[in-house]
Amino acid sequence: MATEPADGARVETRLRRGVSRAITDFGMIADGDRILVAVSGGKDSYAMLALLRTLQERAPVRFELKAVAIDQGHPGYPAHVLRDYMAREGVDFTLIREDTYSIVREKLGPEETQCSLCSRLRRGILYRVAKELGCRKIALGHHRDDILQTFLLNVLFAGQLAAMPPILSADGGTHVVIRPLAYCAEEDIRSFAQVAEFPIIACTLCGSQPHMQRKIVGKLLDDLERARPGTKQVMLAALGNVRPSHLLDKSLWQTLGLAVTNAVEGVPGDPLFGPERLLAERDRRGLA
Repeated sequence: MATEPADGARVETRLRRGVSRAITDFGMIADGDRILVAVSGGKDSYAMLALLRTLQERAPVRFELKAVAIDQGHPGYPAHVLRDYMAREGVDFTLIREDTYSIVREKLGPEETQCSLCSRLRRGILYRVAKELGCRKIALGHHRDDILQTFLLNVLFAGQLAAMPPILSADGGTHVVIRPLAYCAEEDIRSFAQVAEFPIIACTLCGSQPHMQRKIVGKLLDDLERARPGTKQVMLAALGNVRPSHLLDKSLWQTLGLAVTNAVEGVPGDPLFGPERLLAERDRRGLA
């Protein structure tokens, strides 16, 4: 069911506030910035561009936005859809034609995960184009759910505690990657895209692979959210509320000069009972 207009306005306000908070919390945009906004034709990048344009009109600092899309050579790619939309909206838009599709198909088999290679190739092109356009900052449309999925992928398959950073020095310090949607929920972006009627272009390469670990982890998160509403937001809060002394990274302990962990308010000295106590308290307050 499509979101009603009033609901759509509330969703847009929530997204706009999330973007503003992320930008403020991590100093993503400064006066005089020229920002390359990477658009793919998907709901996330459309939403990011629209929200940044609205913020551009209201922000106390002045900054430029240059939308860039890459035609990666997918058979039947409807480049005109993006061109027509950007022209209609009056967006400063550049479309780059680079056949990364053939490279990915040549290097990887149909059953291999293609997203990583495709992303690296695309990122390299964006760095080059950003330099050509005089943009030091590059805005990518990763949202809250992408960040949580990356966190779980790292925990479950890479053996490390890490997620997507909201702001990242890249390409040897030449560019800064920012993720203005870091606090934004995917369901809100989906609703916003429906109301705005963005002309969505589906990914026919990595986005069409059904057995990607990211999709499996995404389903796991969705199942947890359905069983216990608010789980995703609690997980996002956890990524901003780290207790280093309650982790097992010995080099981190050495850096912090720790020999033993002291009890912290909300995190007992014996972490075995910490999460259970917090969950019980949450349930008692009716937050389950």
